[in-house]
Amino acid sequence: MEEFMKNNIAVIGLSVMGKNLALNIADKGYKVSVFNRTTSVMEEMIKNFPHQNIQGKKTLKELVESLEKPRKIIIMVKAGGAVDSVINQLLEFVKKDDIIIDGGNSFFKDSERRYKTLKEKNINFFGVGISGGEEGARKGPAIMPGGDKEAYNEIKKILEDISAKVNGNPCINYTSTGGAGHYVKMVHNGIEYGDMEIIAESYYILKNIGGFTNQQISDIFAKFNKGKLKSYLIDITSKILKVKDPDADGYLIDKILDKSGQKGTGKWTTIQGADLGSCISVISSALNARYMSSIKDTRILAEKEFKKNEYQKFADREKLITMVENSLYTAKIISYAQGFSLLRQAEKEYSWTFNYADIAKIFRGGCIIQAKFLQNIIEAYQNNPKLENLVFDTFFKEEIKKNIDSLRELTLLAIKNELPIMTFTSALSYFDTLKTARLSANMIQAQRDYFGAHTFNRIDKQGVFHYDWLKNN
Repeated sequence: MEEFMKNNIAVIGLSVMGKNLALNIADKGYKVSVFNRTTSVMEEMIKNFPHQNIQGKKTLKELVESLEKPRKIIIMVKAGGAVDSVINQLLEFVKKDDIIIDGGNSFFKDSERRYKTLKEKNINFFGVGISGGEEGARKGPAIMPGGDKEAYNEIKKILEDISAKVNGNPCINYTSTGGAGHYVKMVHNGIEYGDMEIIAESYYILKNIGGFTNQQISDIFAKFNKGKLKSYLIDITSKILKVKDPDADGYLIDKILDKSGQKGTGKWTTIQGADLGSCISVISSALNARYMSSIKDTRILAEKEFKKNEYQKFADREKLITMVENSLYTAKIISYAQGFSLLRQAEKEYSWTFNYADIAKIFRGGCIIQAKFLQNIIEAYQNNPKLENLVFDTFFKEEIKKNIDSLRELTLLAIKNELPIMTFTSALSYFDTLKTARLSANMIQAQRDYFGAHTFNRIDKQGVFHYDWLKNN
């Protein structure tokens, strides 16, 4: 009888995400034990957010003993050494078949290591990507769990209950073993980088080449959000653009310093693209755009040294709006295609088993990249689970054919105006490269063979060849 009186789950780490996740779980009727290394933080949460389903615990021993078996413990502390520290402390108290969940923004290889180490001790570890920020944690995030599928059944109901819902369907699906959940979250964040930069470049074009006011651009994005581009990021962009500066005249957007930050997940995605030989040029360009934004002083100096020409306004404003809409949509398709191609490479590299339609379903709500066209991605992988690249799906193939000329024309227009559009140009170059059966790489192979005897293959016969390039020079 005593076991039935125990709490269902625990949350360790009560900063913004941990606190809100605990409250979300409690709201769904589960009994939650909470702990924070600094006890006063836990006590402050209990005082400021009293909840009949939440109990504060002052020690990890007390926390673990308060839970029903198998014990389920969510760690919400800073990624890295802090997670390992908490796990090592928990090992003194947890038993066989207990479940430790890392819900932080951990690097997938750390999750893979923890999964294998704890499995040897008969403890189940789940690396769980959680997207949606503070609001998502409180009201329903997108959740990406990775770990043993059999053990997943023990936590599935709780995670489904607290996740975001789209048409009543939870935005959560089991991904695969080990670090797969955090890998999917990493790719989600990389796609997020690309989305944000594509939108920022679109805003920049409308402002500088279109000559539109902030309010007009806000209205344009609001209109975009009613059509094929409907998404969370398009929606908030429209809202951002119409906010007046509370401390001075004008709009707040114009007062914000043009230096963007980043917490490393875009870098992780880019490194994975390089490690696995998968081109994710839109994501990488978005990351590089952030790096370039950070060297503000250098950019100020360069603008003085090289003298930028004034932007030439595009006369047909309605056509420009259409071009931006079509280009944004096309670049977005290509960015997602690159992200899912990276997942396909990772599946092979790390011996995972992904259901790509299920992964797309996770992204439909509660997360930053939620968008209307994710339903089309779901359908693409339902129609062909082994789809090599999203651009080959019938729907996306036709959408690209209809809109690629807009991207090409807009890119040329921006380049002529010396307006930086790193993700638009990357998306277009990726597409042009992808649809070119014979590339210039034959020259690279000849050069490599010339200076390093790296050999080459031929198109007219089998084998590996080397040529003595110096004998005729």
